[in-house]
Order: sequence, then C-alpha cells, then structure tokens
Amino acid sequence: MDSLKKRTHYCGDLRPEHEGQTVTMQGWVHRRRDLGGLTFVDLRDRAGICQVLFNAERNPDLHRAVKDVRNEWVLQVTGLVERRSAGTENPNIGTGAVEVLATELDVLNRAKTPPFGIDDPPEASEDTRLKYRYLDLRRPRMQRNLRIRHQAAMAIRNHLASQGFLELETPSLTKSTPEGARDYLVPSRVNPGNFYALPQSPQLFKQLFMIAGYDRYYQIVRCFRDEDLRADRQPEFTQVDIEMSFPRKEDIFELIEPMIATIFGISGVDVPTPFERMTYSEAMDTYGTDKPDLRFDLKIRDLTTIVEMVDAPLFKQAAAEGWTTRAINLPGGAKYSRKDLQVLEEEVKQLGAKGLLWLKKAEGKYQSPVLKYLTEANCRDISESLTMVEGDCAFIQIGPRVDVLKVLGALRLILARREDLVPEKPHRFLWVSDFPLLDWDSEENRWVACHHPFTSPRDADIALLESDPGKVLAQAYDLVLNGTEIGGGSIRIHRPEVQQLMFRTLGMSEVEARSKFGFFLDALEYGAPPHGGIALGLDRICMILAGESSIRDVIAFPKTASAVCLMTESPSPVDARQLRELHIKLVD
Repeated sequence: MDSLKKRTHYCGDLRPEHEGQTVTMQGWVHRRRDLGGLTFVDLRDRAGICQVLFNAERNPDLHRAVKDVRNEWVLQVTGLVERRSAGTENPNIGTGAVEVLATELDVLNRAKTPPFGIDDPPEASEDTRLKYRYLDLRRPRMQRNLRIRHQAAMAIRNHLASQGFLELETPSLTKSTPEGARDYLVPSRVNPGNFYALPQSPQLFKQLFMIAGYDRYYQIVRCFRDEDLRADRQPEFTQVDIEMSFPRKEDIFELIEPMIATIFGISGVDVPTPFERMTYSEAMDTYGTDKPDLRFDLKIRDLTTIVEMVDAPLFKQAAAEGWTTRAINLPGGAKYSRKDLQVLEEEVKQLGAKGLLWLKKAEGKYQSPVLKYLTEANCRDISESLTMVEGDCAFIQIGPRVDVLKVLGALRLILARREDLVPEKPHRFLWVSDFPLLDWDSEENRWVACHHPFTSPRDADIALLESDPGKVLAQAYDLVLNGTEIGGGSIRIHRPEVQQLMFRTLGMSEVEARSKFGFFLDALEYGAPPHGGIALGLDRICMILAGESSIRDVIAFPKTASAVCLMTESPSPVDARQLRELHIKLVD
C-alpha cells in the first residue's frame, strides 16, 4: 500500500510533551464533528482516542476531503501536535490537553455503518455484541480488559520463571478418560471408530512431567469441558496449570501468594500476604459453604445442645434423629415484617428447607412463631449464644447437618445482599483445605472423587480407604476470593499401590483402570517423586481484575451460555463427505 507510512505514535499516547512534533497515527474514526470551517475527528486505536483538527483556512483541500469520512473508517493522519486552547481541554481522556492539526489524510478503508455504537457502556444486547464480536472488541473497555489479561499472563510467566519453572506444552488431542465432566470427542479419520478427547485439564501429563524429572512445570493452557448449560461457564476456558516435585502444601501456598499479589497489583489492588486459612469443616460449619465470602460476618452458630431439651415436638424429633440446630443472627433484623419473613421462608423452601424458624429480640421481649414452646430461659440462652442485642432477629434451621448448612449458607448470602452488607473491598483471599477425598453417589451406588482420582489422601487416612472411605480427608486445597473459587489443587498420589487402591475404592476394576489409565500406572512404577500443584482460573481472575460481572467480557471470542458462537454460527452441520471419511453416521 503506497500511501501507508510508518506510525510514529499511538493515538492514545499523545501528551503535552509532544507539542510541536509532527506525528503519524493510524486508527478508526470514533466520531466526527462538523463545525463549519472546523471539523474534528476523534481517531481511536488500542491506546485510546486523540482529537484531530481539520482547519478550512489552513488546508481547504484536506478539510473538504474529511467531510466524506464516517464512523469506523480506517484513516492515516499526519499532523502537528498542538496544545488545546484554554477551556477546550477534555480531562476525561489522557490526550485531552492536546490535539493534532492535520496536514495529511489517507483513507485506508471505508466501513459500513456498524449495527451498534462503539461506545461504553454498550448500547446493544449481549447476543448482538457476540454476533459482531470483532466490533465489540473495539470498545475501549474491551480493549482495556484484554490488555489486563495480557498483563496478568505476563506477570504469571515472569513470576514462575523467576522461581525456576519451565513453560512446557501438553497435547490437545489425547485419550478420553471420563471421570467428571463429559469430554469433547474428536473422531480419528486414520483410525476408524476411534476417538481423541480434548483435555479437560493437563492433569496426567503434568504428573508425567514430574515423573520425567522436570520438577517445576507450568502452562497457561486452554481446556475443554462438555458441561451442562450454566450462566457463566465456558466450554473452553484457560487455566494457569502448575506442578512441582517434592512439595509440601505450604510450598504451593508460598509460591502462589506473591504471584496473586503481583497480578492484582496490575489493577492497583494491595493484597496482603499470607492469606487466611481454614479447613473445609470449619468453612462449612461457620459459613455453610466451602467458598465463603469473608467480607461480612453473619456466621452460622450451633444451637444443638441449647435447644435439645426444649419441650416441643420439632425439637424432640431433632434430638431423636440426631439432627443439628443452627442459626444466623441478623443485626437489626427485627425490623422485618411478617410479609418479609414469609418471602424469606419461600426462598429457603426453594433451597430444600421445610420452613424457616425465627426469633426476634425487640421492644424488651422475644417474638417467635414457636414462642409457646420456649421458656424465657430458652430464649435467653439462644440469645446469649448468638450474641443478640435489641433489634436483632435470629433465623434457625433444624435437620440433617448437610441440609441445614446448605440452607443457612445460601440464606447468609440472601441476607447480606438485602442488607447491603457486601463491600466491594477489601479482597479477602482464603485457602480452604482438608476436603473430603470421596463422596457417595447414590445414583451410581459408589464412591466418587470429590476433586479427581489422583488426589492423595492424608497419609494417616490411607488405611481408611478400604475400611471407611467416607472419613478419608484429601491433601487438597482451594483458593477462594470473596466467595468465588479461583483455583484448586492437591498433593497427588505418587505410589502405584495407593493409586490402584484409589481406583478400587472408586469401584473401578483392574481391567477398567488399565484400559483408561494403563500408561499412567506404568509410569508410576518407574520412580515417581512426591508431587503436587494447582490450577488457577485465568478467565475468572481477569474478570475480577477488570471489575466485570461475566467472564465473557474478558475472553476475546466467547461462547454463549448454550455453548454457541454467534459470530461463526458454530457448532454447525458438516457435509456427508466429511462424515463418510470419519466413518460416522448421524442417527435421529
């Protein structure tokens, strides 16, 4: 292209110190304003926007030429950087103190009128934005988000390289080993009837790197899971995958914490270290979830021993069944009307609760729908246990422990949102550890791995795998931020006999285990070191860094919640010839 010149500056980089310089910029027309003898063009590129002035008196030919320019045309402009006159500065943009007096103009390409304005906030629906994603990505906020993503990835690479980690790649076409979410399958043309799978994670390969002696590995890797539809999940996602040999759990924590602090420093967030720590059992008992939001209080308290002697049918049944009684005290909750309480009760019923008991402390007395069963001493004991004061209201659940904690954990979040108790800051990071290793699947009538089948049990619990699997705790840990899990990992099984025992506990025959994982079992026989690691969700971390509410706003080309790309219209049918080559026949 003969007219194309070397760019000297990005549009968004010009500042008062460039005054008097002749510059050449290339970008898109963000907006054109015609004021008769003066025409202003806001020229935009990935760095920002700069105002370009076309003056009819100084250059009438150039001024006539710019009259034809429309939004989103691609221009090359050469001109002189000048200070804006007093009162015309724009403090909202970095280039607001200067403008460029155009001396040359080249139209590099024209553009159709876009289906929506390239502005923030976007005017179009998300579906329209995803259909024309290449236009949506021009928006300044999207440009900023992807720049944050790049900066986060670079910070991760720099930190891990400084700690002796090697960035190594693992295959994208691998063996299907379904144990969790569904695999995306890829048919093999040269091996008819056989299939590859796209990796749900590089789990086995990173463990093989440890066996191979590459004792510090990482990868920023794309993973694939064919999951049922969920609002903010993607069928393909990016994780920061890390593995190291001979680690203690604390070594993983000490590696990750300064890296997270560096990443969040990109957005000016100060992250104190070390992070808080909590066991799974403590998290569930106190917050009703394994990913608690610590930015507000509303802790769950145990009232079981206090109410077990209350002379009422419900409390007697609870004592007989061995149920638990737990409660949350809401400061100021006595203001809730009967109607408010009925609405709350309906919400918890949708979570599986049979009802919602409450106890108010207001106007110098106690109020409750079961007050006739409670003595003054009962009410006082409950109140003191929950540190209630005048104007508070306690919400009580009775039943099996798992059910009660699930309901109260969700109710805690409902109340926090209603009362506006959740501050945007600070960022409260938390390590949750000592998860159960296994969970009983009543539909399949077998034990299943809570994380994955390569997670090591605690050394002291290995013997329980055969005698009492439900009591085995895992050497697993999650990293939680403000109620969102952003990463998870574990110390892995490195001894072949323990891995085989784990497979047997999961109901997997030796034949099935060798069919799925034979190559890995063989590798464990050749001196596997103790090893462990973690995977961090890069999409989710970048979403939080950018202050967005959806991971789709930090992924360049995301899918919808139904796993569809509206831009390319995929997935889509393929022609019969391709199916014949793959030896595949479609059946209704």
